[in-house]
Amino acid sequence: MLNLNSKSILITGGTGSLGKALTKRIYEKFPEIKRLVIFSRDEQKQFQMAQEYPIDKYKSIRFFIGDVRDKDRLFRAMHGIDYVIHAAAMKHVHLAEYNPTECIRTNINGAENVIYASLGANVSRVVALSTDKACAPINLYGATKLTSDKLFVAANNISGNNDIRFSVVRYGNVMGSNGSVIPFFIKKKKEGILPITDLNMTRFNISLDGGVDMVLHALEHAWGGEIFVPKIPSYKITDVATAIAPNIKHKIVGVRPGEKIHEEMITSSDSLNTYDLGKYYTILPITSEWNLDEFVEKFNAKKVKQGFRYSSGDNNEWETVDTLRQLIKKHVDSSFTTK
Repeated sequence: MLNLNSKSILITGGTGSLGKALTKRIYEKFPEIKRLVIFSRDEQKQFQMAQEYPIDKYKSIRFFIGDVRDKDRLFRAMHGIDYVIHAAAMKHVHLAEYNPTECIRTNINGAENVIYASLGANVSRVVALSTDKACAPINLYGATKLTSDKLFVAANNISGNNDIRFSVVRYGNVMGSNGSVIPFFIKKKKEGILPITDLNMTRFNISLDGGVDMVLHALEHAWGGEIFVPKIPSYKITDVATAIAPNIKHKIVGVRPGEKIHEEMITSSDSLNTYDLGKYYTILPITSEWNLDEFVEKFNAKKVKQGFRYSSGDNNEWETVDTLRQLIKKHVDSSFTTK
């Protein structure tokens, strides 16, 4: 059973949607945490978050202004840290296409800095956040996150005598996160029209709580090198639009550069190293220091069929207009109505 009491944790990108959700869960479940470092480069978001978590009440919290591009700052912030959760990223697809070098510096060079700072600081667990766009990527953001995934998986090979495990969690669209489609549609419906990229578009759907569950699962159970993938439902973009504004006109605007009609989290090529763990799938590293047979027995892992792929377009589980409305009210806006 995972127990973070008396542990020190650092979250890169800690002022983002998932970082804030992690912070909330950590203080609810582990009030005796030794130290929680919120590491991010946005001073305004840090200022705002510090109002929610005043240090006189949350004595273990620390706010570090810093950028994952800055290895020295990461080394300083990780002093005495047990666990690192790497959530910092440049994630907007179209901005990455327009600013490719900036995306590479943050998502690839930043990942490398996190790895070497973690090794240098004798951290024991590192969990990196990934995205469905890293699976068979067609845009730069996805390509940088795939590279990041490869770096974190391979980092287990260079750990030497360090008792450290690197793992990755990969999931789809987080419901209600900054910049995601649902808050965008809620805002746009006031204008009387919703822009739809493509009528056939689908996406995976996970709540912030689901994302937090995955991170904590990886912290507790990872042996090193796994890419954890959740079993989650898909939705049709048209159903999201109908759930939010059933009586508003849709305008087809076309797929933006770098976008897919359907997203994948496991390709058929990945199936050769993919196992079903029950609640999650996991893509195992090609080489590892641990014994595969022992892993299979420990987690009752079942190898998926060769050629298996996990795509939002042919999922077995789907959100409906009604379930989407319930989820929006629960996870995004408790005052939500279709009016």
